[in-house]
Amino acid sequence: MNLDNKKPGKRPLYFYYIIAGVIIILLNILVVPAVQERSVEKTDYSTFLSNVERGNVSKAEVQDDYIYYMVRKNGKDTICKTVKMDDPNLVERLYESGASMEAVVPERQSIILSLLLSYLIPIGIFILIGRWLSKKMMNSMGNGGPGGMMSFGKSNAKVYVKSSTGIKFSDVAGEDEAKELLTEIVDYLHNPHKYADIGASMPKGALLVGPPGTGKTLLAKAVAGEAEVPFFSISGSEFVEMFVGMGAAKVRDLFKQANEKAPCIVFIDEIDTIGKKRDGAGFTGGNDEREQTLNQLLTEMDGFDGSKGVVILAATNRPDSLDPALLRPGRFDRRIPVELPDLQGREEILKVHAKKIKIADSVRFDEIAKAAAGASGAELANVVNEAALRAVRDGRKFATQADFEESIEVVIAGYQKKNRVLSNKEKLIVSYHEIGHALVAAKQTESAPVHKITIIPRTSGALGYTMQVDEKEHFLMSKEELENKIATFTGGRAAEELIFHSITTGAANDIEQATKIARAMISRYGMSEEFDMVAMESMSNQYLGGDSSLTCSFETQTLLDKRVVELVRRQHEKALKILEENIGKLHQLAQYLYEQETITGEEFMKILQEPLPAVEDASRVVVDVQG
Repeated sequence: MNLDNKKPGKRPLYFYYIIAGVIIILLNILVVPAVQERSVEKTDYSTFLSNVERGNVSKAEVQDDYIYYMVRKNGKDTICKTVKMDDPNLVERLYESGASMEAVVPERQSIILSLLLSYLIPIGIFILIGRWLSKKMMNSMGNGGPGGMMSFGKSNAKVYVKSSTGIKFSDVAGEDEAKELLTEIVDYLHNPHKYADIGASMPKGALLVGPPGTGKTLLAKAVAGEAEVPFFSISGSEFVEMFVGMGAAKVRDLFKQANEKAPCIVFIDEIDTIGKKRDGAGFTGGNDEREQTLNQLLTEMDGFDGSKGVVILAATNRPDSLDPALLRPGRFDRRIPVELPDLQGREEILKVHAKKIKIADSVRFDEIAKAAAGASGAELANVVNEAALRAVRDGRKFATQADFEESIEVVIAGYQKKNRVLSNKEKLIVSYHEIGHALVAAKQTESAPVHKITIIPRTSGALGYTMQVDEKEHFLMSKEELENKIATFTGGRAAEELIFHSITTGAANDIEQATKIARAMISRYGMSEEFDMVAMESMSNQYLGGDSSLTCSFETQTLLDKRVVELVRRQHEKALKILEENIGKLHQLAQYLYEQETITGEEFMKILQEPLPAVEDASRVVVDVQG
């Protein structure tokens, strides 16, 4: 047993100083002479005598075995060396040639001084600078600053405290259900004893799921603001490192910091980056680092004590891709949906963001919310900002209803493309195309009212569009309503066929939308007598637009395609029939849109409900438009 307090095998510091001194002395004895000897040029004795006779030798040193002398070559003094011969007249010859008898070989320079000047002092300076920088970075890391190159294994999570967040539930609108579920977490952080007395334990983790822009990150910050506790925020991509094991080290460091600052909230954004389902490719597919990070996260969530008041919040818009082990009870116990806001939610969100700008008293947020159906919270914030920017461009001090309506069109279809000027023929075709959509929609029951029609090109590529706005929020669509939507989409192409007896590329997006609805009706909604209630298609990534994949045989897929074509064709024929029956109104409305370029839904309905002009006047209108 080792009774010494010193660690076994550890030598005192002076031992290394002695070793370094011996090495320096040996270098001074052995290396320096060899280096100096390499700088001397060797010659034969005859060459030496020839230089003496020509007077080129300025110095000479006669030793026991060699003669060292200095000659002038190419304007530079060179030390040469030759073998000593038995020559009694050598000294006399040297005096006659003008050479002086003195030492030629330079004195040895101390290797200690050479090492100090060339190596030790510069290296010492760099070491001191490096240690100073390292100390500065370590202090920065201790204060929550970035670690830089020396921060391997540090989580680098952003820490927000009460004074810097300032976000409350009142700042989040349109997500009442999500706020209600999160309020319980806030109450637990305020009064943990109330839950401990009854024996209840708070969920360790809550997963916020929903489409992009719905306010998942904002809700997490609001929870921290309401609870008045530290808030750690980190993105899932920040755990991904090029060095294996660094992601797991960051997870350990994050939970260590969280335990030190408990009670607190840890928020991991885009957790699907590290929480994807594990498969057998981890050993050969290059996913070891991600899987190690996930395994460490699972271990840390099992290991920490939830009674300390550490709550884990995470957000993702791809919940179907997460590993099942991450979602089991004891880890992320609670799943909180953060969906797109409904009509009332959109109105509340608009009002929250409108507090930051000056608006006219006549602005009606209910009308704006109706026109912005399907918009997320982030898009509604952009609508409000675009309205303020438009008011500034027009030289007004406040935003009006028209500014908000135009900003919705900017978000949906892009800005007006002022440098794109349509020819009269193209403008006429687009007029009939858009009126075809609007007329088919207006003549069908259970179809959304027309809100606006325009033929002004947009930066999204649209040469015009027809906007329909539902009076009420719809959560279910009947088979008849979906068929009416398909007929409305085909109305533009039907108008081109009916009036110009030709077709253009302008219906490309209409065709895509009509086909998508028709396929969904048959393959997913069970609205086909032939296939009944059998799903032919499955959806994934519902919050990211949805990816579909067929789950039927090739023969069934062929039959499915036929039924889709038949469904779209029937609605196309219905649209043609509606336009043929109202061809007079089609000409009249197209003429009006051609002249005005933009008309409102009220103007459209007023002209549609008015009786047609006299026969001779109606024919004149048709001739004028076609001319």
